Amino acid sequence: MNAQLAQLIVNGIAVGSIIALAAVGLTLTYGILRLSNFAHGDFLTLGAYFTWLLNTLGINIWLSMLLAGVGTVAMMVLSEKLLWSRMRSIRATSTTLIIMSIGLALFLRNAIILIWGGSNQNYNLPITPALDIAGLKVPQNQLLVLFLAMLAILALHYLLQNTKIGKAMRAVADDLDLARVSGINVDSVVIWTWVIAGALTSLGGSMYGLITAVRPNMGWFLILPMFASVILGGIGNPYGAIAAAFIIGIVQEVSTIIPGLGSQYKQGVALFIMILVLLIRPKGLFKGTI
Repeated sequence: MNAQLAQLIVNGIAVGSIIALAAVGLTLTYGILRLSNFAHGDFLTLGAYFTWLLNTLGINIWLSMLLAGVGTVAMMVLSEKLLWSRMRSIRATSTTLIIMSIGLALFLRNAIILIWGGSNQNYNLPITPALDIAGLKVPQNQLLVLFLAMLAILALHYLLQNTKIGKAMRAVADDLDLARVSGINVDSVVIWTWVIAGALTSLGGSMYGLITAVRPNMGWFLILPMFASVILGGIGNPYGAIAAAFIIGIVQEVSTIIPGLGSQYKQGVALFIMILVLLIRPKGLFKGTI
């Protein structure tokens, strides 16, 4: 049992690192743009499919992931220009924005099925044996996913704390009108928000494809853990979202050893834990905003 529990914790850390990257993008778009984007998971799926497409064409997996990030960012910026900027200009309600994001999610998912089909796909990579670490079988791809996630999180921390655009993003998140009258180019901050969110989300999708199959509904199944991470970590707080994502990833995997609960219930268990925490701390584990 102890070995099984340790194995599930390792698996949960790998899944949590993927949820963390996507949740950071989701919490940034809410903290800065006040947009609860239900299409976020399908942009993650799009990043995974771009990576798979480029990789199967013979392009190196790392270059494929980089180019997929560029493609996903381009699609997110396009949605900003066609949808979200217009909605902000007419001061659309949050309900309208949520309904539009759900519609965009359905559009993206069905477009993926139309173009690439509904069957599972896999990267064109050699099979690597799992590493034996202290008696645990740890797939090399899981270690790689965790390493890439840590690098991305450190890069995000540096950007938010030490760059001009990062400080501008934090100012806009705190008070948009005050940031505007202070001379901050809010339109530039908006575009940078989508660029960062798109890059992290695409990376999360690409990495998810390393440890599981690439399929049209992969992002949809992750959207609830993403929102749970955002809420549990404090809405608008990227660091809180990262911490909550690891908690949820581990809880999801460990819950499968509870008698009577199978893998089909693990998301429900994670959301139940979120509800229990919110009953004690309604604002989440950490303070909101960037």
